[in-house]
Amino acid sequence: MAMQRRVSVDHVVVFPSGAYLLGAPEPVTDFNAAPAPGGVRPQLVDLESGLPLWVVQVVDADPNAGKREKTVSVKIACASMPIPPKGDPSLPFIAVEFTGLSATPYVDDNGARPRLAWSFRAQGMTSPRTAKSTSSSAAM
Repeated sequence: MAMQRRVSVDHVVVFPSGAYLLGAPEPVTDFNAAPAPGGVRPQLVDLESGLPLWVVQVVDADPNAGKREKTVSVKIACASMPIPPKGDPSLPFIAVEFTGLSATPYVDDNGARPRLAWSFRAQGMTSPRTAKSTSSSAAM
């Protein structure tokens, strides 16, 4: 059996209590590329799709998430900066749901002892599905 490096996962598996956007998407810097004449490094490109990579920081709303797992980075491969969904103006954060989410395991050896960690990649982000729309689409 051959396992893929990236494992496809559903948003609710990774963020069962929801995910909330912290700030705007930012380009991922390619630190392996030579800087441009002005000293600016180019944006990292996804090796599989050839699209530029963007990163968003989200808060994992799971009350059981550990200290290191409360804030999560999710990379999104798309041609232009991903547009966050419209949020509730009365709330300080925007709820998001990631589409085409995948996870890649790696060993994080920053700290007293190594631990298993996950790198997340998505194809896009949308407003979260509601239980009502999920149940009505399942009935069709």
